[in-house]
Amino acid sequence: MKEKIRFFHDKYSPCCLCPRQCGAEREKNKAGVCGARKDVKVASYNIHSGEEPPVSGTRGSGTVFFSGCTLKCIYCQNYPISHLLNGEFYSIEELSDIFLHLQTRGAHNINLVTATPYLYHIVHALSLASQKGLNIPIVYNTSGYERPEIVTALNDSIDVYMPDLKYADSEVSLKYTGVSNYLEYAYPAIEEMFKQVGLLQMDEEGIARKGLILRHLILPQNIENSKKVLKIISESPFRDSHLSLMSQYFPAYKAAQEPEINRCLYPEEYQEVKDYALELGFSTGWFQDMDAQGGA
Repeated sequence: MKEKIRFFHDKYSPCCLCPRQCGAEREKNKAGVCGARKDVKVASYNIHSGEEPPVSGTRGSGTVFFSGCTLKCIYCQNYPISHLLNGEFYSIEELSDIFLHLQTRGAHNINLVTATPYLYHIVHALSLASQKGLNIPIVYNTSGYERPEIVTALNDSIDVYMPDLKYADSEVSLKYTGVSNYLEYAYPAIEEMFKQVGLLQMDEEGIARKGLILRHLILPQNIENSKKVLKIISESPFRDSHLSLMSQYFPAYKAAQEPEINRCLYPEEYQEVKDYALELGFSTGWFQDMDAQGGA
C-alpha cells in the first residue's frame, strides 16, 4: 500500500492522472484542467439511493462527490460540482473519517464519484480508514475517461467499477465534451476494469460486492452514437456485464448552446435505442424508465 500511495503521489504533481496529462504543478497549488489543486475538495457526501439497485440497495450508497472533472461536458447535470467546483477542502485524515462515517450510517458501499484527480488522496485515505475498520466495498464511479495505466494501479483497491461509456463518435465527444480521444482511452480503461473485477457479483440480498456495471446516457438527436456504443460493447470482452441504459438526460448548464440537445429525450428515441440493445442480445442490467427524466 505504501508503494501504491507513492505511485499516485508521483502522478499527481506534475499531474498525469487522466488522459489530458496536463502536467499541473499541484504541489504548488496550481490547478489542472480539471480544476483540482493540492488538497482534496469534496462537494458533498451522503447516503444516496438513486444509483442502480445493487449499489443503492436498501440502505443506500455512501456517495462522495469530488469537485472538478477531467471532462467538460457542456450538458453536465452536476455542473456546480464538475465545472464550478463547489465544495470544501479536506485533509486526507478527514477524508478517511468521511468514509468511516458513511459506513457507520449503514451505507452498503463507499461510492467515489469523479475521483480521478484525487487518487493520491483517496488511496491514502482508504488505507487509513481500512486500518480503523472500513470493510465495505469501494465503488469507482467514473466518466470512463481514464488512463488504463492508472486503472491498472488501482487493482485491489476497487471492488466495483461503474464507468460510463459515453461516446463512440470522436466528433460527438469533441463537440459536447471537449476531447476527441474519449473512446481511445475509455475502451481500454474499461477493459482493464473488467479484467480486475469481472462480471457483477452480488450477495444474497442482491447487493453488489464486486464487478463491473456499465452505464450509457442517451443524448437527444444522437441515437446513432448510442447505437455505436452498444455495438462496441456487444463485441467487447465485457459484453456480458450489467448494462445501465439511462434516459434521464435534461438540458443543463450550457446545453442551450447546442439546439439538438436543448431538450429532453423523446420516448421514441429511447425506445429505438432500447430495441437495438435487445436486438444485440443485452439481457442483464437496467433500462431506466422515461419518467426518470430530470434527475439521477
